[in-house]
Amino acid sequence: MRTQILNGKIFTPNGWIENGSVLIKDSTILDVLNHSNRLSMADNVIDAEGAYVLPGGIDIHVHGGGGRDFMETSEDAFVTAVEAHRAHGTTSIFPTLSSSTAEMICDASVTCEKLMLDPMSGVLGLHLEGPYFNPKMAGGQLRENIRIPDPQEYVPLVEQFKCIKRWDAAPELPNTEQFARYLRSKGVVVALGHTAARFEDVERAYRAGFNLATHFYCAMTASHKEGMYRHDGTVEAVYLNDGINVEMICDGIHVPPVILKMIHKMKGTEHVAIITDALACAASDSKTAFDPRVIIEDGVCKLADRSALAGSIATMDRLVYTCVKKAKIAIEDVARMASETPARIMGVYDRKGSISYGKDADICIYNPDLVLTHVIQMGREIPVAAPDFI
Repeated sequence: MRTQILNGKIFTPNGWIENGSVLIKDSTILDVLNHSNRLSMADNVIDAEGAYVLPGGIDIHVHGGGGRDFMETSEDAFVTAVEAHRAHGTTSIFPTLSSSTAEMICDASVTCEKLMLDPMSGVLGLHLEGPYFNPKMAGGQLRENIRIPDPQEYVPLVEQFKCIKRWDAAPELPNTEQFARYLRSKGVVVALGHTAARFEDVERAYRAGFNLATHFYCAMTASHKEGMYRHDGTVEAVYLNDGINVEMICDGIHVPPVILKMIHKMKGTEHVAIITDALACAASDSKTAFDPRVIIEDGVCKLADRSALAGSIATMDRLVYTCVKKAKIAIEDVARMASETPARIMGVYDRKGSISYGKDADICIYNPDLVLTHVIQMGREIPVAAPDFI
C-alpha cells in the first residue's frame, strides 16, 4: 500500500518544503518530495490543501485518557487510553504510572511489554513517575506510595522488565546517586521531579545521570526566601545546567503561556519536550479520574481540597495550539518539541520524530488555524477527534 500526501507545507529536519508531498509505503516514509505531482504508484492520496504537515506527536508523560488510567494496568485500559490520544495527534506514547506499589509496576510492565511487541500499538516504553519523591512536594501523588530508593526493589524490576525506559525521582533523597548510575547503565532515562532540590543537589544529580526535569516548574521549588535571605530552587538550577532537558505541560494552565515562552527561550527547542501529563478524563466525556481525590474544575485536574493541580485533560493538538497561539512560539519549534526533542530524549530518533526517508510514517496535518485534520500512524490513517479547547 502506497499513500501520497499532496499539497502540504511539510516540516522536515532541513526546514519547510512548500507545496511538497510525502510518499509512504506501508508503515514507512519512502520519500519526501519538493513537488505535488501525483505519482502513478500511489494507491491512496491525501490532499493537505496547503496545511502544515508535521511529524506525529510523541508524548513522554501521560497517565491516561479516554476514561482509562494506565495505573489500572490492564491491556484494555492501555489500549483505550492510547487510542484516545492517537485521535488527537499522539502517534507514539510512553504510558506513565504515578507513584505505585511494586506489584502495580510489575502488572503494568507485563501489559506494556505485550503491546510493545506490536509496532502498530504506538507504545514505546513505560515511564515511572515515582515513587521515590520528596513527600513535601507530593502534589497529586499518592503519599502512601512515596518511599526512598531501594535497590532491592528497583534493580529486580529493571532487570526483569526491559519496557522501563524512564524513571523519575527527587535527587535530594538518600541513595539517588546510586539509583541514577544504575539506571543509566541500563539505558533508562532518569528525571528529577517532585523535588525541593537546591543547586548543589541538581549538579550532583546531573553528574550521576539525571538529565531531564519532570513537568518543569510544577512540583519543584523556585527562588524563595527562608527568613531574611533568598535561596535558589530547582528551577534556577535546571536553567543553569545546559545538560538537563525539560518537559513542560502546555495546557496553558499548569504553566502560564508567558512562562512557556520563557522556558523555550532560555532552554532552547532542542532541550524542551511538550507533554500532556493527562489523566483518564482527557479525550473523554468522563468527569472522574482514576484517583478518587481528583476533581475536574476550570479545565484542569485538581485535588478535591484544591491544594494542588493533579494533572491535565490536555491532548497533543491542544499542546500545539497553546504553544503557537498563546505562547507565541514558532510552529517549527513547536513541531520539534512535540516530536524530535522527545524522540531524542528517549533514544528513538532513529525511527521516530521527523518526516524523513526510512522513518516510521507518523504524520499529523494541521490546518492554518492549527486544527488537527489528519493523523497517520505507522502509515494508516486514523479518524481524528474534534478539538474541545477552541
